[in-house]
Amino acid sequence: MNKQERTSLFKYIGSQGVPFAELCGNLGCDISKPAWPDTFGKIMSGKLKDEKPITTLSLFSGAGGLDIGFHDVGFDVIECVEIERKFCDTLERNTGEGKYFPHGRVRCIDIREYRPTDLPKTDFIIGGPPCQTFSAAGRRANGVLGTTDERGVLFREYVRLLEELEPKGFLFENVYGVIGAQRGQAWNEILKEFSDVGYKLFFRILDTADFGTPQHRERLIIVGLKNGVFAFPRPTHGPDSLDGASYYTAKQAVSSVALEESEKVIGINGRYGHLLNDIPPGLNYSFYTEEMGHPHPVFAWRSKFSDFLYKADPDTPVRTIKAQGGQYTGPFHWDNRPFSVAEHKRLQTIPDDYELTGNRTTRIHQIGNSVPPQLARMLAIAIRSQIFDTKFGFDLSYLDEQEQLGFRRRKRQLTDKYKAKAAKALAEEEAPSTFNAEKSDLYYAALSDTFDYKRVDKREADFVVEAHWNGDLKIAVREVDSASKASEGELPKFSIVISPNNSPWGMSAERIKVEVYSGNPLAYTAAWKAVEAELIQNNIKADLVQLCGYYQYTPKIRSQLLCANDSLFAFLIPVVDDRITHRMLPEHELAEVWNIQEDGVIEYAQKMRNLGYEIRNSNTNPQIESGQWLIPYAFPTLTPLSVQLRKTLR
Repeated sequence: MNKQERTSLFKYIGSQGVPFAELCGNLGCDISKPAWPDTFGKIMSGKLKDEKPITTLSLFSGAGGLDIGFHDVGFDVIECVEIERKFCDTLERNTGEGKYFPHGRVRCIDIREYRPTDLPKTDFIIGGPPCQTFSAAGRRANGVLGTTDERGVLFREYVRLLEELEPKGFLFENVYGVIGAQRGQAWNEILKEFSDVGYKLFFRILDTADFGTPQHRERLIIVGLKNGVFAFPRPTHGPDSLDGASYYTAKQAVSSVALEESEKVIGINGRYGHLLNDIPPGLNYSFYTEEMGHPHPVFAWRSKFSDFLYKADPDTPVRTIKAQGGQYTGPFHWDNRPFSVAEHKRLQTIPDDYELTGNRTTRIHQIGNSVPPQLARMLAIAIRSQIFDTKFGFDLSYLDEQEQLGFRRRKRQLTDKYKAKAAKALAEEEAPSTFNAEKSDLYYAALSDTFDYKRVDKREADFVVEAHWNGDLKIAVREVDSASKASEGELPKFSIVISPNNSPWGMSAERIKVEVYSGNPLAYTAAWKAVEAELIQNNIKADLVQLCGYYQYTPKIRSQLLCANDSLFAFLIPVVDDRITHRMLPEHELAEVWNIQEDGVIEYAQKMRNLGYEIRNSNTNPQIESGQWLIPYAFPTLTPLSVQLRKTLR
């Protein structure tokens, strides 16, 4: 940084500004009221109506969250480029005279095919390419694809347009996982390509709650400039703000939202729906884990995504709202119901009068995929002040380049707070609502080609299953057209024995023994599914993974496969007894254990997949190095909803 740049930067860093509440009060915006970000946005828009607009191109626009914030600070969004039709419908609904983007044009097109035509001189570009390939959810489900995935290289289209249009600057937004993806390789590629077209880069990871959003959401922000320097604005809320102002809470944000009668219905359906009732606000499924002190843990520690059965705390910002999720994906309201779409908009600071198109699922997707407009407004104010020399009549406080924010440190301290909250709730609970006495049973079962195991009528069944609880849990699996009981002296084709691994496992049985009297290969899968069904039927655990524990931890169970004069499943013996599971193994070690040539490993792996095992390699998870394999669990875990079910090993 040269002397002129240091002088320019000091002009902003040296001006400490005023606390945000005072700044807003002077503008006529009371931040103690619900939906105050809407008011703040309208005040800023009115204040700048006579200023020269900043001609702005929006890329990867989504539903327009980033665009709303920049629009309110006088950036005239003249064109939005977005590939998803449902997002384009929303953008078009809000484009035109008297709407959010009065001079805009929506281009519903793949950015790789986009060519800017008839645009005036572009001053600024905003946008963030799809982030799933770098996101936490994406990393866990698919591995870090990064720039090896076609979505991970779309930033190059951003670079192409920067080189062609040569704006003064740009703002690039994405998930913070970009920095660590592929051991930093993807991040270095991104920095180099932006720099190579003539932009100096300034970047930080920010938490949106620090800037007036009632939601914790960490985002990577890059500001690139042709000339000059940039200082990021100081947080307006939380411990890192000038006055340590309280966060904008979930309760404050949604308190004035009018609900339809259908939106007031308490409870959620499904197998886990009833569990939400006892979860204290601020906690999630982990309330029902041994680590949180639950007397009858249903789940294993860190075995689910953090939004699974997550109930919002009214007195804090919510955790990150996901764009897509399942039946149990939070945040849920502290009154044990889903948040309405209007409440979701408030939690994302999307203005009440901004129209979203589509059904509930589509609108929630658009909300969860958006940048909170309030964060965008604060960044836009900082950019206009420093890059376009706009006089606002107030000064923001700015961060020194070396100044560290504390949201990551505070996040690491949350576990102890959650444990204390769980302990308090459990102490007040009169009787656990998740525990039943084990019951013996006999039923018919079917197993689909996607490993969906369910009870059925005899005429639809593949197997007849008998479960008997008496000291041990004993399960017998037979083909449905065989005799209901084994003939005297008949030996099972194979047996599986499961016992706790040096710690209690939350049920009366000292061990589980499954005897299978069928030569059908899928009877092996059915045997494990029958064990899982008993855990579920008796409200002991949510599934086998919860009994075992997440694969990155020491297994809580020991298992053994006993093959009676049958070599059909012999290759699974070292899988079941955990000799080759729970860790990454090179191909030659697997071949050695299985006593085969290395080129035969793929055939054994495919056999396991055919039995419902989740087995991973570089083809299923690109972050796994070629020649490495991971078998997470000793038992089959694939279901119709498994991401791995749709992947191939070669």
